[in-house]
Amino acid sequence: MNKIPTAEKFATIALFVGIVFFAFGTFWQAVAPYLSLKDIPVKSMEKIAEDIPAEFYMLASDYPEEFKKYLGEPGKASFIAALETGKKVYIAEACWHCHSQYVRPVSKEEERYGKVSYPSEYANAMQLPQLLGTRRVGPDLIRESGVHSNDWHIAHFQNPPSVTPGSVMPSYGWLFDKDGRPNKKGLSLVAYMQWLGSWAKPPVYELSQR
Repeated sequence: MNKIPTAEKFATIALFVGIVFFAFGTFWQAVAPYLSLKDIPVKSMEKIAEDIPAEFYMLASDYPEEFKKYLGEPGKASFIAALETGKKVYIAEACWHCHSQYVRPVSKEEERYGKVSYPSEYANAMQLPQLLGTRRVGPDLIRESGVHSNDWHIAHFQNPPSVTPGSVMPSYGWLFDKDGRPNKKGLSLVAYMQWLGSWAKPPVYELSQR
């Protein structure tokens, strides 16, 4: 009876162990999280649109012709459309590569970026998938709402160094028409930026006393 060479035995064992670990990894990283999170309620776009940031209405006022042309009248329907388009642009332009969306409870990040992130704010349709990020070439953006004006964002996308000297962020000229006015993608991206963290803003009476 021929013996199986030792090298082949090790190869077979290694293959078997590899398959077992792959199956375990798939379960632990994909199946287990799904089973533990599947019953957590996720806020729908309709629910999100019940609390529209003031900056969205200001965007319609600042750029009335462009807003009406690309988004229609300011309200729930246009807000949902702007958020969905804005996030797609944010992902497509790889904004997530240089900006995180997670204020960590370390190194006094709360003093720099605002309230530390908490689980429930990611349980909504706009946070699927979450864009937590790992690098910060630029600042964290999960508390960006209201930090800058709409015009600041417009100028920032057109020419970053004009508002942030020394910025390495590239210009996104294709978010504007030939006259430098924001197109649908530009308006939507600003709306998305101004939505991030709008749920964590302090009440108006607190702002008025600063």
